[in-house]
Amino acid sequence: MTSLIKSANATEFQEILLSNGQAKLHRLLPFVSQSFLDSIKQGDWPRWRQRLDQLPRHKPSQFQIAGTIRIGQSTDLTAAEKSTLEKQLKEFIPWRKGPFNLFGIEIDTEWRSDLKWSRLAHMIAPLKGRRVLDVGSGNGYFSLRMVSEGANLVVGLEPHMAYFAQFCALRNFLPSSPAVLLPIPLEQMPRPLPHFDTVFSMGVIYHRRSPIDHLLHLKDCLCSGGELVLETLVVDGPAGYSLLPRAGYARMSNVWFIPSIPSILQWLDRCGFINVKVISESTTELTEQHPTEWMPFKSLDSALLANNPSQTVEGYPSPKRAILLANKT
Repeated sequence: MTSLIKSANATEFQEILLSNGQAKLHRLLPFVSQSFLDSIKQGDWPRWRQRLDQLPRHKPSQFQIAGTIRIGQSTDLTAAEKSTLEKQLKEFIPWRKGPFNLFGIEIDTEWRSDLKWSRLAHMIAPLKGRRVLDVGSGNGYFSLRMVSEGANLVVGLEPHMAYFAQFCALRNFLPSSPAVLLPIPLEQMPRPLPHFDTVFSMGVIYHRRSPIDHLLHLKDCLCSGGELVLETLVVDGPAGYSLLPRAGYARMSNVWFIPSIPSILQWLDRCGFINVKVISESTTELTEQHPTEWMPFKSLDSALLANNPSQTVEGYPSPKRAILLANKT
């Protein structure tokens, strides 16, 4: 087991939980054990682990989280070390969430995730001292932003092993942090586990065949009075209307239900949430999601009609997103 896989193992996770008085979350410990990591059968996981083994352990002179998450600075490394590290980090392509800067190496990610964070950061309940669950964490960009806001504990869930590997690569250079990423989907979480003060689900619900079950599972992870932060694709339409794409949406084949805002409000109300409100509506622009050197594959630009960017290539309305807040009673 590599040193940076060790950084997310059961021993350290247990220490994080105990130091924050969160022993009730001991049911999560098996998901960061050596045996669990060894049991993962995703085809690329052995290759990711080999690449993680090969990363150096450069010590950063600084660690800053603002729009860009900055780990170290250029003067921490020699020119040769920086060149080698850049080549190693590019082996973890595609980098989708960010941006990051490692020792002066700019990782220009597909998503300007800082723009999404800026839409919600001042609207949600302050995260200071809270236990947070980040569902669909990706490489942990948002989880690290949550830590920077003072969260006592952030548990991210990300079943895609390429993104889990990116988090491990980043954590290789990070100081001790109360952020832990579990390589599992929400559906694999023990249930109920009502011990989180804030639960984030951003960009996940429209990938679920049963959005109501997703909301109920999120609710089962919240403590009484806890806050749900839900971000989703939305379409225009009345209450009760959702778009069910015939085969795909914006070149994504795993999109099931895209609700209207009145519909998602109804869903949350039906699931027993209270204080439901919309805090942001925005159209996704090419400045926020685009291909880069670090994500050189198809992105939003190829998902829209060239002669009518208000429509996707499938003929649906172009992506629009909403962020909603709700509380558990």
